[in-house]
Amino acid sequence: MSSQLKKLGTQHSRNLPFLKRLKIIFAAMEHKYREAADYYGFHCKGCKDNCCFTRFHHHTLLEYLYILEGYNALERGKQIKVKKRALEVCAKTVEADKKGSTVRLICPLNFDGLCLLYAYRPMICRLHGMPHEFQRPGRGVIYSPGCEAFSEECKKKSYFKFDRTPFYIEMAVLEKELKEATGIKQKFKMTVAEILILGIG
Repeated sequence: MSSQLKKLGTQHSRNLPFLKRLKIIFAAMEHKYREAADYYGFHCKGCKDNCCFTRFHHHTLLEYLYILEGYNALERGKQIKVKKRALEVCAKTVEADKKGSTVRLICPLNFDGLCLLYAYRPMICRLHGMPHEFQRPGRGVIYSPGCEAFSEECKKKSYFKFDRTPFYIEMAVLEKELKEATGIKQKFKMTVAEILILGIG
């Protein structure tokens, strides 16, 4: 699948209609997130348990392509720095996995505490930290708490209904259309560092 993904990442005009629709979905996510954040009075300013150290896996070709679009918009010097960091993160992660140990590594896109590709960040980076719910087929409504910083600051606030279900459905539908258009059928699961290394070579 890696050769297919590399080729897909270079087909900007073909990918553009899907990414335009992805931007609309992401904008709706951010609107709902802001509503919840304003209700709770919680606005992330960074914390000791920085989520940029979390080893998140991303599961859509859409996010893969969007991150590459952001990377390609960077000036050359930044691209070189990002690639170097991504290589280091992947190498250290593989080494830790072989030893069966855990390792906390900052996302290669985090520069001085800020995301270099903030506008292109994946779904989980947009939604993380806020209490939410989603409807899982056959399992009813599943509720999840906010991050540790949220729990410390807003534990006395009553719950604001933040239903992720519509966003998950919209992402799944668009992802299915993209896979049908590209002929890629395999499941996708990569970290940001892995996406960068595969996509930029």
